[in-house]
Amino acid sequence: MMLPKMKSLDPKRKDAILNAALKEFAAKGFDDASTNVIAKEAGISKGLMFHYVNSKKDLFLFLYDYCTKMIDEEYLNLMKFDEQDIFEKLRQSYLLQLELIQKYPWIFEFINLSSVTKADEVNRELEKKTNEKLSLCQETMLDVVDESKFKDGLDIEKSKQLILWSNIGFTNQVLEDIRNMKTSELDYDHIIAELDGYLDELKKVFYK
Repeated sequence: MMLPKMKSLDPKRKDAILNAALKEFAAKGFDDASTNVIAKEAGISKGLMFHYVNSKKDLFLFLYDYCTKMIDEEYLNLMKFDEQDIFEKLRQSYLLQLELIQKYPWIFEFINLSSVTKADEVNRELEKKTNEKLSLCQETMLDVVDESKFKDGLDIEKSKQLILWSNIGFTNQVLEDIRNMKTSELDYDHIIAELDGYLDELKKVFYK
C-alpha cells in the first residue's frame, strides 16, 4: 500500500508515527488499537496523523508492507543461509534482528500478528500478503547444518529443535526487556555479550 504523504515525511517524524503504531498494533491487534494512543505516542495531533495516513486500516496495511520490505532488505536478504555452523547462523540472525529492533522495536511482534481481525476488508487484504519468507527462514536455519560437529550419539534433529527453542526463548526475553524500558536505555553490547555466553554454553552441550 502506497501512502505518498507518509513516504515524503521527515524521517524522524515518520519513524515516530511508525513506532507508535507498531507498538499499539502489536500490543492490542488491529481491532482494539487506538489511533488516539498512536497519535499521542507519536507526539502529533490525531488530525495531523490522519492527514498523512487517511484511516486506521490504511495505516495498518501500510505498516505491514513497510515492515515486510524492511525485514526483506535488512534481515532476510543479508542472512548467509549457506553458513553451516548452526550457532554462527543463529548469532548472525540475532545481530541482524537487533539492528532492526534498534530502529523499530516492535517490528517482529507486529509482523507475526494474527491476520484474523473483525474487519473483513483488512482480512481480505492480509490474505493477499503472505509472509512465507519468515517461515522459510526458520526452516532454512535448521536445514543447512554441519552435523559432524555434534556429539556422537545425539539425535541430531531433536538437538537442532532444542537449539531453536533456546533461540526463541532468548528472543522472547529480549522482546520483554524492550517492552519494559525505552529502546534508548537498552544496552545492546550487553545483550550481544549475553547471547555469546548462551551460545557458548549450548556449544558445550551439543558440540564435540
